[in-house]
Amino acid sequence: MKTNLILASASPRRKELLELLQLPFEVIPSMVEEVIDEQLQPAEMVQSLAQQKAESVAKEHQDAFVIGSDTLVVYQNQMLGKPSSEDEAKETLKVLSGNTHEVFTGVSIVHEEKIQTFYEKTAVTFFPLEEKEIEEYVLSGEPMDKAGAYGIQGFGALFVKEIAGDYFSVVGLPIARTSRELMKMGLPDKNTMLKSGTTLL
Repeated sequence: MKTNLILASASPRRKELLELLQLPFEVIPSMVEEVIDEQLQPAEMVQSLAQQKAESVAKEHQDAFVIGSDTLVVYQNQMLGKPSSEDEAKETLKVLSGNTHEVFTGVSIVHEEKIQTFYEKTAVTFFPLEEKEIEEYVLSGEPMDKAGAYGIQGFGALFVKEIAGDYFSVVGLPIARTSRELMKMGLPDKNTMLKSGTTLL
């Protein structure tokens, strides 16, 4: 029995989270040129971008369950993307230091004619950060490919005072909600897969 589950993302963090389902899947990163509407609110924007990614891969894999996802970090209505330089990473971390920001992660699942798109919002509060902490963290290289210039699943965890919401959404994929939405759309669960004789991860 073939699941035809595809993750339309090159993110190793999303891949690790999807592996928690213990179902076979394929990683096919979306190559779509993202269309960003600056008029959209963060929740709308992450859902739009996630859907663009999922739909671009689903065009070539119409019988598959394709998952697209996108994450934005927002502080005082300012969107903080991936830093383009070490100096920008430092400035971003200084802004987040001692403050609460929001992380929006949008997910879109496309299967045949069905599309299910949703988002999760999580509030993350940082401890006040010392200059030395910020410099050492940036030198580690970890912030450079991450929205908001930190990874909560890595050394960036040492900055986090508290969170309100889905931790895994901050990592990059709200896996519990994603799992439930996949099952609603008809993806066979682990037990069904085992009964069919399909080899799991």
